[in-house]
Amino acid sequence: MIRLRNIPAIVMLMLLCFLSVRTRAESIKDSESASHADAAAFCSLIQTYEGAGFRIMQYNLAVLSHYSYILVSGKDALVVDPARDIDAYIEAAKKEGLTIKGVLLTHSHADFVAGFMELAKAGDCPVYFNQAGGAAYPHEPIKDGAEIVVGSAVIRVIETPGHTPDGICGLVFEKGKADKPLFLFTGDTLFVGSIGRPDLMGGAMAAATLASMAFDTWTNKLSKLPDEVVILPAHGAGSLCGAHLSDDPSSTIGAQRTANPYLSHTGRNDFIIAVLDGLPEAPQYFKHNAAMNKKGPELVDWSAPLPPEPSAISDLADPTKHYVVDIRGAEDFAAGHIPNSVNIALRGRLETWVGIMVPWEANLVLCGDEKDLKEAAFRLHRVGYRAGAISFESVKKSGMRLSANKPVVPNDLYAQMSKGEAPVIVDVRLPSEWMGFRIGNVLNLPLNKLTELSSKLDPSQPIVTVCNSAYRSSMAIGILERNGFKQVSSLAGGSEAWKNAGLPVIHAVAPGGTASVGTTALRSVRLPERISAVELKRLLMDLPGTFEIVDIRPPAMFADYSIPGSRNADIADVMSNPAYAAGAIPLVLVDRDGTLAMAVAGILSQKTQRPIKALYGGLEAYWEESGASVGVPSGRVMPSAAPSSRVPSPAPVSPASPSAPSAPKPETSKKKSAGC
Repeated sequence: MIRLRNIPAIVMLMLLCFLSVRTRAESIKDSESASHADAAAFCSLIQTYEGAGFRIMQYNLAVLSHYSYILVSGKDALVVDPARDIDAYIEAAKKEGLTIKGVLLTHSHADFVAGFMELAKAGDCPVYFNQAGGAAYPHEPIKDGAEIVVGSAVIRVIETPGHTPDGICGLVFEKGKADKPLFLFTGDTLFVGSIGRPDLMGGAMAAATLASMAFDTWTNKLSKLPDEVVILPAHGAGSLCGAHLSDDPSSTIGAQRTANPYLSHTGRNDFIIAVLDGLPEAPQYFKHNAAMNKKGPELVDWSAPLPPEPSAISDLADPTKHYVVDIRGAEDFAAGHIPNSVNIALRGRLETWVGIMVPWEANLVLCGDEKDLKEAAFRLHRVGYRAGAISFESVKKSGMRLSANKPVVPNDLYAQMSKGEAPVIVDVRLPSEWMGFRIGNVLNLPLNKLTELSSKLDPSQPIVTVCNSAYRSSMAIGILERNGFKQVSSLAGGSEAWKNAGLPVIHAVAPGGTASVGTTALRSVRLPERISAVELKRLLMDLPGTFEIVDIRPPAMFADYSIPGSRNADIADVMSNPAYAAGAIPLVLVDRDGTLAMAVAGILSQKTQRPIKALYGGLEAYWEESGASVGVPSGRVMPSAAPSSRVPSPAPVSPASPSAPSAPKPETSKKKSAGC
């Protein structure tokens, strides 16, 4: 039986896991469609909020799900969290005769290069940044309680660590009316429906530590604000700076108090687990952008012409020399492209997907229609990439032998599947999307991991890639070709075209344990198992090597005493690393008293068919039932019926390296990335 005091937290966690599949898929679809329009590629004014004697203009850069702001009072203006290309702010200031008095940064952004250096030069104005942030560029240091006056508006600084240690929020009120705040610039501290993820520090600070800070920020500071205060975040749905963000551009403290699922956790541990669970993997460019923003990005010559086209065009097909990104649409790419190039279409989240797929140090070359190349190069400055360029017309004139891939239409693929003659079908969407529905018995290899996971496939066999709209599946063609696959094609129009053709789909698992076809069904909720100390000792003695024990306590506690054959792992890593969900042998989680182990086991049970067990009562119960005395010398293991010479079962091996000779600790926080 589960301890009664554990039930509420466990049930809440499982319900969040259960509901997040649909919510996550819906937000991805919404943000995906929003990022493919022409207007999505540039900052646009979407909302104006009126205060007493001031107003706030909200801008959206849809391809990065980035919100920025201009606070205006009289003829004075302050820009908050600007994009690197500052034309929208400069044009607004010129149109209304405004003087930009400064730039406020809520934190060191990681998902884009901020435009504070550009604005500081253009407006000859100061940059306000947290004095604890360690910025290397000229700035006006601010701290908790500091105030920035813009005409009749006042911004009071609130230090809000959590997403980052240097995070701040800006509370806006009319001069002389501090007791009646109206707005709150929340940066990445608080989103509509979510909070800023705490795992982007690159190991400089533990994610759980920052999540604990975020708990204090909400509990001790932001939750004390009046319900009517309007929150203005730096990101919306589709951003990788948080999970499950809403499409709504603003909300209120009161609404978030009741509707934000993270803020419903009144216990620190429950809050930390909820924040750490299910985070998508941060693109590799994040750490480079964060470093650029802390140092102070170089100024960009936005009007500079494209660099000269490469002279050795044949070398572009060599993936060891160049990483070619074809920015044309999926159909044009399929009709003919440079061998080993990757299709990341201009109309979509070009910036983010280049940052996910293209190594930072790669020799990047863009290929496409001449009219689009300049826009692509312009936009990639937002995430710090510099690129060469060549028109596809020049490639054709060179006589290079092109690669082509004929898309497979849904009805044809369905006919092949019905006859048992279908090629290997690879769904490159997120696991949550794949779990929601799929076109049949297809393999799920997420796009951001496809380079490594393609080792599971036979390069000589034909492959059909699938996503929602063919944006990602077209990208997957190039990834597989770079890995030596010769017969790759994409499902034309993706799974949306499949559904529109009236073809059957497999939805989530029904309560009976079977998949439902053609209609939406509820998933069964898998509960974790518990194992008693007596049962565990019996397994250690009788069946060593048939299960794995992972101790999620802090390293110092593990070093003091541990169960023979167990190994220590960070709780956040266990919840997020897919290696722990892989395998057939049972995984036994242990902690001090069984509370956290049961909660984490509940989360893992929703992600895998692998048997997940939690030690009932934890190490305390194991001690009591083993009859051992307290006070084991540091570095010793706890007494057990099992001989101490037993070889511990191997650690889980990442799917990307199934043949690893030794079992290293899994890489930290291998999470899935959001899709376009």
